[in-house]
Amino acid sequence: MHIPTNEAKVNGVSVILPVLNEERYLEHTVAAILSQDFLGEIEVILAIGPSKDRTLEIAQELAQEDQRIIVVSNPTGRTAAGLNIAIAQSQFPIIVRVDGHSEIPKGYISVAVEVLHSTGAVNVGGLMDAQGITGFEKSVAGAMRSPLGVGASRFHTGGTAGSVDTVYLGVFLKSALVAVGGFDERYTRAQDWELNYRLRSSGGVVYFDPRLHVVYRPRPTFKALAKQYFEYGRWRRVVSRRYAGTVNLRYLAPPFALLGTVTSIAMGVLFAPIFFLPSAIYLAFIVFAAAGIGSSLGEKVRLPAILLTMHLSWGLGFLTSPRTLVPQSE
Repeated sequence: MHIPTNEAKVNGVSVILPVLNEERYLEHTVAAILSQDFLGEIEVILAIGPSKDRTLEIAQELAQEDQRIIVVSNPTGRTAAGLNIAIAQSQFPIIVRVDGHSEIPKGYISVAVEVLHSTGAVNVGGLMDAQGITGFEKSVAGAMRSPLGVGASRFHTGGTAGSVDTVYLGVFLKSALVAVGGFDERYTRAQDWELNYRLRSSGGVVYFDPRLHVVYRPRPTFKALAKQYFEYGRWRRVVSRRYAGTVNLRYLAPPFALLGTVTSIAMGVLFAPIFFLPSAIYLAFIVFAAAGIGSSLGEKVRLPAILLTMHLSWGLGFLTSPRTLVPQSE
């Protein structure tokens, strides 16, 4: 899939954000977008879901202060629906996706547009640069930057520029998005991976460039982290059912870790202490790895529990994901 002639020169970009309960970060997120060194026009479309905080009020105040900001309603609050609503509202041929709790560096858009053109890709992205504020968040960020925590995807751990399966957020050709039908609104998670699969299946290139990075704020509590990774596991199972052959060992590791740990403990209790050995080895490995990942004593202490939460929650979500979660009819 190549860039059409009328998109070779870009006068502007549309930055789209699905926003729900983001009063803590929204102003900083939008300020970072409007501070870009991109020389063309920028419009910022905020698709606001039914938030329980001051998100809508803040968004409306921002729109009153700057005419480049457009506020649209996303009644369901679902990410994919909000993205599609914002895409429909957009006027420029390049779509830049940003989340309400992320922060893009000053040169993000200009670099992404240049890479989009020079590579002929339909979607370009970079690093999900997890950075925490509290001690717990910093520990989660360390886990999210480690292959042990999230696997070896380049958008988590870095690597060389090139074609990949998926990227974080993304800077898209609008024409390519429209051609494949946009985001699948049946997906509340994994919609990025699913969309990128369809883009690649249509002949498009999804391209990773390590110069692009977006600050991401991790979940602030164990409960929120467990819920996040449980949902990741559930929805990755949905994708694997729909697209046969897309599951690899990295995705199977967490469910196997959960099954192995539960089986080891159960057999140790019911039969003999020797059966505790596999779970003990797994726990020892997690503790040892956490010592290498953590950059402070506090992180080294917190990381074993954080890594276990990520692994086991993801595994439980994957194993218990119901076939009815997404209707299979097209």
